[in-house]
Amino acid sequence: MQTCRRLVSLLALSLPLVAWAEVPVVDSNSGSYPAPSYEASGAYAGGGAQAPASAQSMLFNQLQQMQDEIGRLRGMLEEQQNDIQQMKQENLERYKDLDQRLSSGAAGAAATQNSSADGATNANATQNSQASAGASEPDPEKEKLFYDAAFDLIKAKDFDKANQAFSAFLRKYPKSQYAGNAQYWLGEVNLAQGNLQGAAQAFADVAQKYPQHSKVPDSMFKLGDVEQRLGDQAKAKSTFQQVIAQYPNSSAAQLAQRNLQRM
Repeated sequence: MQTCRRLVSLLALSLPLVAWAEVPVVDSNSGSYPAPSYEASGAYAGGGAQAPASAQSMLFNQLQQMQDEIGRLRGMLEEQQNDIQQMKQENLERYKDLDQRLSSGAAGAAATQNSSADGATNANATQNSQASAGASEPDPEKEKLFYDAAFDLIKAKDFDKANQAFSAFLRKYPKSQYAGNAQYWLGEVNLAQGNLQGAAQAFADVAQKYPQHSKVPDSMFKLGDVEQRLGDQAKAKSTFQQVIAQYPNSSAAQLAQRNLQRM
């Protein structure tokens, strides 16, 4: 009897130990409880490493986009700078050409004045003789003053007023001995103002209205130059060829030949 009691007591005492020993085995296989701490820490570490990597990737992409945008803007800026430089160069060449022609024009005006001086007496005599009959005769002195005033506006680079002055001169004195020069310089003024259509018309009018004038070769060359700037290459080529054919020994023909070679 005592032996039985001892066995029962031993069994009662050993049951908690058996149950405690079995718990880890069952829990680790069944997965009912969280995984061991080293697995959890590994997963956490992995998650922590992925977050910075993702942020760095986003930052790299943003930097790459910014670099691409900066490169695109830099290209646009360089293109604009090239366009501005080209415009400045064209304007500089235009004004240099205008200054040269102003010098030659002043000399030509002086020559015209001298050549007309010999006939001034006869012109005045004719005017006085017809004044009694009520005839309206030109006044060379007033025409010269008007023309010189308009020409001085070009020298002063006041192209707006010069345009108005030459236009008014041609309306008032269309048959003046200075009308051909005024018509030519009206074209130069329009060209300096960037009015290519107005310049083309003014240069064309020199040959049409004053076909025997000494400015015809120059005006025809300038007409071809304006046509080329307007993009009408065929018309410009034809005009240059016409200058060379009609005025082969002129400086305008040499300039026309140079432009033909560049086309």
